[in-house]
Amino acid sequence: MRPYPPLGTLYAAAVTRERGFSVALFDSMLAGSEEDLRQALVLHQPRVLVIYDDDFNYLTKMCLTRMREAAQRMAMMASQSGCTVIVHGSDAVDHVEKYAAFGVSYVVCGEGERTLGELLLALLRNTGSLSSIPGLAYMKDGVVHRTPARAVMKDLDALPFPARDLLDIRSYRTAWTSRHGYFSVNMVTTRGCPFHCNWCAKPLYGQVYNSRSPRNVADELRQIKTAFAPDHIWFCDDIFGLKPGWIGEFAEIVTHEQPVTPFKCLARVDLLLKGTTITDLKRAGCQMVWVGAESGSQKILDAMDKGTTVDQIVEATRRLKEAGISVGFFLQYGYPGETREDIDATLQMVEKCEPDDIGISVSYPLPGTRFYERVKAEMSAKQNWVDSQDLDMMFAGTYSPDYYRVLHRYTHKRFRLRQGLRMWQGLLRAPGALPRRGLRRLGGTLYHALTLPALKKQLRALENQSSRKLVSGGRVTA
Repeated sequence: MRPYPPLGTLYAAAVTRERGFSVALFDSMLAGSEEDLRQALVLHQPRVLVIYDDDFNYLTKMCLTRMREAAQRMAMMASQSGCTVIVHGSDAVDHVEKYAAFGVSYVVCGEGERTLGELLLALLRNTGSLSSIPGLAYMKDGVVHRTPARAVMKDLDALPFPARDLLDIRSYRTAWTSRHGYFSVNMVTTRGCPFHCNWCAKPLYGQVYNSRSPRNVADELRQIKTAFAPDHIWFCDDIFGLKPGWIGEFAEIVTHEQPVTPFKCLARVDLLLKGTTITDLKRAGCQMVWVGAESGSQKILDAMDKGTTVDQIVEATRRLKEAGISVGFFLQYGYPGETREDIDATLQMVEKCEPDDIGISVSYPLPGTRFYERVKAEMSAKQNWVDSQDLDMMFAGTYSPDYYRVLHRYTHKRFRLRQGLRMWQGLLRAPGALPRRGLRRLGGTLYHALTLPALKKQLRALENQSSRKLVSGGRVTA
């Protein structure tokens, strides 16, 4: 468990306070269930409940059924207690009628802070009409009304820092230190992404990228360190430090004005290879970079419009490791046209590059993407995953959903086995140099070695079943 505070909600709370409203936080990350909201409603007696998706958590783009159900139950509780309910989130934007049926009065669309502030002024202080507020959707006379879209903010330095004083920071610290031995806090330096991966939705910011200044980010980092003394920072941007020179300037500030704090971030392999990016990351305190490797097949990367190459993945990984920075790979299986050869290429890439960690998913059709338009005719009645562990294929992939679930386990097990073997080799060369978390991995090596063959056999049986079905249906794609 790696709990991070709801950063988007904390930004919205900070902007709302700037408008002169009092704000209390119900932190769903720490709640046992949405039922805990009842006690908060009794305690604070709010006039308005704002259910605000964390815009910096990729799971919110996926509109998980579990998240929808939780939001709807909280909306019903608040509505029944006399609150006006406002929701900000991609799923609510797509399904205004469904949310209205559960007591939601207004849906904030796109980037939400300014829209929310203006809506609260209109509702609670009678300043302006709803129709004049960009970025709003609501039901009126049984019909969905949408105001014009709001332009995204360009001057992100004008935003107040997130209202972290509302957090129960002790609970976060305890959860981190008891499980991992250190305490991590999240930050964000940018909004948006200018690249064109055709499976990635951009419901909030569109095809744009705006960045805070290095100075502004360093000032927030100093505030966090003074107030909370974290051991680690997660910069949860889609792409960290895209602007030329940004990382170098940030590194200069933090190395001269404060002790460097270890951090992890997300980046693109092609950008990492430019200039002094990797050395600047190291100077700034970067401990780990996660990259969207996605596939070891250039054919699949090109089909995704990823704009990167397998060679760049290999070279960026090499340079990061050479600089002493750990590497994580995001991998994606099941993209249309992916064959056994493409899957093998991904497995071989992982084996060759030896990343320090991997995260695996299957292709997920997000409304509003070119990928969604391509496969929507093949989609089943199921349009959303229940939770992040669902991994169901919601369109007609090359292989069955069970195949990809087993492939997910097989890839992880194969990765952990090779990682454990390398750890054993290192321990033989340098006894006593084993990292703290290495004991568990060493112990799991034998288990992975014993169970991997059976999993591989299961994978091949499922592959053969899928291949027979494809041939009998007249589609020889595997």
